[in-house]
Amino acid sequence: MAIRKPFLVLFLAITCLVASTHGAKPTPLVPFSRSSFPPGFMFGAGSAAYQIEGAALIDGRGFSIWDEFTREHPEGKVSRGVNQLGVKFYNNVINELLHNGIKPLVTLLHYDPPQTLFEEYGGFLNSKIVNDFADYADFCYKTFGDRVKLWITMNEPNGLAINGYTIGTFAPGRCSKTLGNCTGGNSAIEPYVVAHNLILSHGAAVKLYKEQYQAIQKGQIGITIVSHWFIPKFNTSANRVAVSRALDFMFGWFARPITFGDYPESMRSLVGSRLPKFTKEQSEMLKGSLDFLGLNYYTANYAESVPLKATGANLSYNDDKRVNQTAEKNGVPIGTPTDLNWLFVYPRGIEDVLLYIKDNYKNPPVYITENGIAENASRPLAVALKDSWRIRYHSAHLSYLLKAIKKGVNVRAYYMWSFLDDFEWDAGYTVRFGVTFVDYKDNLKRYLKNKLDDRLEST
Repeated sequence: MAIRKPFLVLFLAITCLVASTHGAKPTPLVPFSRSSFPPGFMFGAGSAAYQIEGAALIDGRGFSIWDEFTREHPEGKVSRGVNQLGVKFYNNVINELLHNGIKPLVTLLHYDPPQTLFEEYGGFLNSKIVNDFADYADFCYKTFGDRVKLWITMNEPNGLAINGYTIGTFAPGRCSKTLGNCTGGNSAIEPYVVAHNLILSHGAAVKLYKEQYQAIQKGQIGITIVSHWFIPKFNTSANRVAVSRALDFMFGWFARPITFGDYPESMRSLVGSRLPKFTKEQSEMLKGSLDFLGLNYYTANYAESVPLKATGANLSYNDDKRVNQTAEKNGVPIGTPTDLNWLFVYPRGIEDVLLYIKDNYKNPPVYITENGIAENASRPLAVALKDSWRIRYHSAHLSYLLKAIKKGVNVRAYYMWSFLDDFEWDAGYTVRFGVTFVDYKDNLKRYLKNKLDDRLEST
């Protein structure tokens, strides 16, 4: 769930210097204020149930594939009963947000489908989950939709397919034997099957909302896709085409079906029969199935075209792209390193990816649903609270976001990741993303980071 005010970051009239690449001279950014953004532009901070709630064994909560969540439906299906304590919990959260003038933006799925459905029929490996997801969405619209006016069907479904079923670093930890120490999986087939069922689940949930709830509840619904920006590693035509393929396989994999009704042509060509097909009816259902697009942006990579080397059992989603993605060139990082080995600070990328969406995906309303920076969790409280690096980080990204807006990109919101320090998936508690510090050694006491208090403002 992402929230708007009062956790609203405004870097008022700031001029900052940011290096776009490690060792490069700092680039001056244009000063801006709240009035620089369009009327109605929303600011907020995001969080996720599994990453901040804890209490996995309290109040009848069921297990997800991360051994967590399903507060409302501990058995995975609406037909098997509803946990009223879970419903009460979320009613209280939503009501408290509204009481404090905060507009909730609610995500239905954030990496944590029910473990019971994974055990019963394979979860998103099976098309049966489409109806179960629609039933779950129906319950949420019916129960919370009188107060929730912004819905996201799922957060980073491409991340779930890649990390959970290609390389196995996320739950449920499936991959081919050649790619990792997984108990099962097929990295050449399963990512595409899972993605296909995720996309159809999204389409079914949106169709239901638009047909039965939107006219009465007057809300909007979308999906959030995570994407890097990509830069040719070397200035060759082959590497420029590699950039296009990298974007197709990361962003277009989901964005193309929900905008145009089918996968990118590059994926159809390179993946072949392993890429599932949509029926005519499914394609029509998916086409235009969003009121807004959520975008999570964190970093950029160099893209280099490479030939296909893997064959047979060694094939994988990663090989299909024919792209080598790296974060450095000639030993120089693409941006300032952080405490996560994949995250390098490259603010210009947020403008570049937004312009790409504008030019290739019908310029939809875009919400930046996540953007943030990781710091080592071992830093003492006094050091962490200074938070000057995070302020510079967000200032730089907002400056480039404003440039995109001035070039006609339809951006409506910017949400920082994250509201609180959290459990950061395979990185656990080794890094901190929060604009609010959580002291795990002192009864989870919270501290709003220094240098942020004086930049909070209502909207």
